[in-house]
Amino acid sequence: MAKENTIKIFEEQQVRTHWDEDQEKWYFSIVDVVSILTESPNPRKYWSVLKTRLKTEGSQLTTNCSQLKMKSADGKFYLTDVADTEQLF
Repeated sequence: MAKENTIKIFEEQQVRTHWDEDQEKWYFSIVDVVSILTESPNPRKYWSVLKTRLKTEGSQLTTNCSQLKMKSADGKFYLTDVADTEQLF
């Protein structure tokens, strides 16, 4: 697997990542991070609801989140919300 698209392991769970050579930044799948931090049975729904609430409150976090194509469990590539290290913290 190339450095550009690798999977990191955190607490025995996978986090999909992407290395942006131009910006020299790692991007992480937000849904994967939400899954680990919240232990939610449905992290996609959790992120969707949280994103809606943040937009309602006027937060720019969701505005600043990018989307990149990342490989899903079914082996296909889908646009996925991602954040860099700074945004995650």
